[in-house]
Order: sequence, then C-alpha cells, then structure tokens
Amino acid sequence: MNAFNDLILWLDQFLGSAAYFPWLLLGTGFFFTIYLKFPQIRFFKHAIKVVSGKFDKDTDKGDTSHFGALTTALSGTVGTGNIGGVGLALFLGGPAALFWMWATAFFGMTTKFVEVTLSHKYRDVDADGNIAGGPMYYMEKKLNMKWLAVMFSIAVIVSSFGSGNMPQINSIASGLNETFGIQPMLTGAILSVLLLMVIVGGIKRIVTFTEAIVPTMALIYVIGALGVIFFNIENIGPSFTMIFSDIMNGSAATGGFLGASFAYALDRGVNRGLYSNEAGQGSAPIAHAAAKADEPVSEGMVSILEPFIDTIIICTLTGLVILSSGAWTEKFENNFQTADFEIVSGVYTDTNDADIAKLFAHLNPKNTDNLEKYSGTLQIVNGVAMPGQYTIINARSVAEEVRYSLDEKPYTGELIITAGKLDEESSVVVSGKSLLHSVRLTTQAFTNSYFGDFGKYIVSIGLLMFAFSTAIAWSYYGDRATTYLLGNKWVLPYRILYVAAFFVASFADTTIIWNIALVTVVLMTIPNLLGILMLHKDMKKTVSDYWESFDKEHPNG
Repeated sequence: MNAFNDLILWLDQFLGSAAYFPWLLLGTGFFFTIYLKFPQIRFFKHAIKVVSGKFDKDTDKGDTSHFGALTTALSGTVGTGNIGGVGLALFLGGPAALFWMWATAFFGMTTKFVEVTLSHKYRDVDADGNIAGGPMYYMEKKLNMKWLAVMFSIAVIVSSFGSGNMPQINSIASGLNETFGIQPMLTGAILSVLLLMVIVGGIKRIVTFTEAIVPTMALIYVIGALGVIFFNIENIGPSFTMIFSDIMNGSAATGGFLGASFAYALDRGVNRGLYSNEAGQGSAPIAHAAAKADEPVSEGMVSILEPFIDTIIICTLTGLVILSSGAWTEKFENNFQTADFEIVSGVYTDTNDADIAKLFAHLNPKNTDNLEKYSGTLQIVNGVAMPGQYTIINARSVAEEVRYSLDEKPYTGELIITAGKLDEESSVVVSGKSLLHSVRLTTQAFTNSYFGDFGKYIVSIGLLMFAFSTAIAWSYYGDRATTYLLGNKWVLPYRILYVAAFFVASFADTTIIWNIALVTVVLMTIPNLLGILMLHKDMKKTVSDYWESFDKEHPNG
C-alpha cells in the first residue's frame, strides 16, 4: 500500500499539484467571467426564479425538474469535501487555503454555468428513452472529438470510484467509528445495501431521495456550525485576519502547525475547492442534462447556485468552525495511520525555529533536500519506545506521547523500521498526540461549541447524509458514462462493482483514499476545461439567443 500511495502522489505532481493546474482552473473561470460579463452576479436573481419553477412549461422535455436536478447535483458536490475536504485544505495550506477555495467558487459559478448549458444543449436520449447528457456529448456532437469524449467518460467512471464513492464511505465509517464506536466494516455493509436499493431505481428514484435529504442535511449542519462560531465569536475577527493576511505570504508556524507556503495554500485551496464544488470537473452537468427545459441556458442559470451554496456558504462555515475553535493547531490523541506516519533520523521539535524550517521543508512534496528517513530498530518496553536519534512525525506534526500496542495491550519487543516506515506486516498499533486532518479535525472543532461533545454527533449525522447522498449522485454520473461508452447492458455490472468498492473502502486507509481522489478529479477536469474553452463562441451565442427569446415571452421579466 505504501508503494501504491507513492505512485498516486507521483502522478499528482503532474496533475492536481502541478503548477499549471490552479491557473488553468481559475483562468478558465476568469476568462468566462469577463467574456460573459460576470454572469454569476448578473444572473443570480434570475437563477433563483428559474429554480423555483416560475418559468416552467408542461411541454419541457426531461426526466426531472430544475429543483430536482439542482438537489441531485448538490448531493454530488455537498459531501466530504465540505466537512473533511475543508479540514484537509486548512491542515495542509493554512488559513489562506480558504480564500483560494472562495476564489475557486466565485469563478467556478461561471464555469459551471458554461459547462451545464453546453451539456444540456447537446444532450441525447439513450436506448431506453432516458435523457443522457454531459460533456462527452458536446465533445462528440459539436467538437467532433470522439477521442476526447471517450477519455472524459473513462475518467468519469474512474472518478466515480475515486472521488464520489470511496472517500465518502471511508469518511462516514471513520466518523461513525470515532463518534459511536461502530466498526467500519459494519457501517460499510449496511450502507452498501441501502446504496444498492436507491441506485437501481435510476435517476427518478435518486431525485426523489435527494429532494428530501439535501435541504434537511444542510439545515442540520448549518445550525451546528453556527453553534461553534457564536461560541467562539471573539475568534472570528482574528480568523478572517489570518485568512487575508496569509494570502500572498503563506501561513507561519503556530502550535503544532509547521506552516504553509503561498504556493501550497494556493494549490490545496484550489484543489480542495474543486473537490468541494466540482466546478469545471464536468460531473454536475450530467445531472443537469436530465432537467426538463427547452432552453439550455435556463438550466445553466440553476447551476450558478451550486458553488455558492456548496463553497461560499457551507465550506466557509466549516472553515470558520475549524479556525475559530483553534483545533487546527492543537495535537489530539489518535491512532496513527500508515500514510500519515513517518520516522526521520535526528531529534527535532516544533518549538525550535531551525527545526521547524527543516521539518516544513521535508514535508513539502516538491522539496528534494529532505531529512534522512530513519532505518533501524526501535526497542519497545511496555508500550513506550526507548529514546534515540529519531523523530516521529504524524499528520505533518511532531508526535508526542507515542505508544505502541498489540491486541489492545502495551507492546514489548523490537520493531523494524525501513525508510521511515513500520513494516506493513506488523500488527502493532501506534498512537499518540498529533495534529488531526480531514473529518477528524472538523469533528474535534465542532465539540468546542454550545453543544459540547454533542457537536461530534452533528458532524457524524451531517457527514452520513452528505457523503451518502454524494455516493448516490456519483453512481448516476458513472452509469451515464458507462452507457455512453458501452451501452445500457453494462450499467448493472457497473452498479454492482460500484457497491462492492463502496463496501471495501469503508475500512481502507483514509489518506490513500483521499490521495486517489486528488488524481481522479483532475483526470476529468482537464478535458472538460479544454472543451468548454473551445466552445466559447457557441456559449456566448447561446446566452444571447436565450435572452432574446426570453424577453419576447416575458416582456415584464
């Protein structure tokens, strides 16, 4: 697994973590924002009217309403990215990462408007009479680039597992285990059965589920987040100060946090912003393509609301919860996961400036002058390692009060360490105090509120509903891509494999799952961004034609 994780991180250097990617994503949104004259602002009020059904017609063709398409798309975007993804972004990039998530969302509102409009415009009908749409259809029908459509569709299927499926159940299982002590495998088994029951019904059953669950889950989470924010109201001002003051300089080390550079904050903020709202990724257009509308632009209007709800509102609340609570700089008791755990040669602390600089440089994946990874043996007596010339790092922080156990009892014996890692075949569990990230960080932050320890139940319930609905929506994206590539007969095998992967991921390594998501998200995004850029003139004319037609039918607005 360590070798596989290293491979994923190596690939990520050329994709989501490459220097060009944040600028490609933000640049596309910026270009269309200027080219279409800030549609995310000018059309926002109109979008609300459209989603309310004010302009609906009985003759409109499609499988679901504007609201149904919006809730399905939101269920695909409002998930672990809003809870665990924000926690991961702040853990890696510091407070400034939240600003770059905002920037991604603001320009992403325009990007999503474009990709949804074009996908709806060039949608098709499959052999069973159901609507089939998404970027692959405009790539083939308008751009005449079948090869790009095939590449994108393959990426959708892979991403449905690496983005919409595995991280969701992994985060659910982790959250329920930490909060209620429920074994991850049991969580995976029960939810896998429920997942299968929903997705076999296709888009209509999925829409029925999401229309009921999305508003409910959002309300519960918002109330819980406000409980933390008002409890720590004196820290809200300083939190905003950190966000904006660190934009160009990066974040300094504080507490157990070893700091973050400008480039890292930008990279993680944009990447996590994309994972959260999926603007530019090409996933949500697949759901929106099924909406009942004769005018593609009207459905594009609806999609403008997605990044606003998902990132500007929900992710901001999560970010302020984490920053105002102070949990992002504190070390907490936890079990160390293999991908987070490393031992380096030499003794270092996070209270010495020189040591902090060396540790931060070592943790920067693009740095080549790293500290030497420790190889040798550790002598463990009654669960505690004998002192030596080594430092244990977990979750990008210097670990404290480290203990070793076997079968829930203190371990005594010798442990072999190779290149900084414990032997994969070892059954010894390593635990201690370190920083937290992803869902565990957000969960801890929610306890510093009026709700006290009950705050972690709000996260668990919110995560359960958010992430499960995301997995449902992504199954639809994957089966539409499967239909495009192989035909309807392969949809059932895809769904069975999808549910099987959902179960297995419930008890897999969290960090590896998140790293898979980093890569698969980008494999969809790059072809989609290139496609919509090539259709910029088509998009502008489509918008112009829409308003011309709308003004004739609705002279009073």
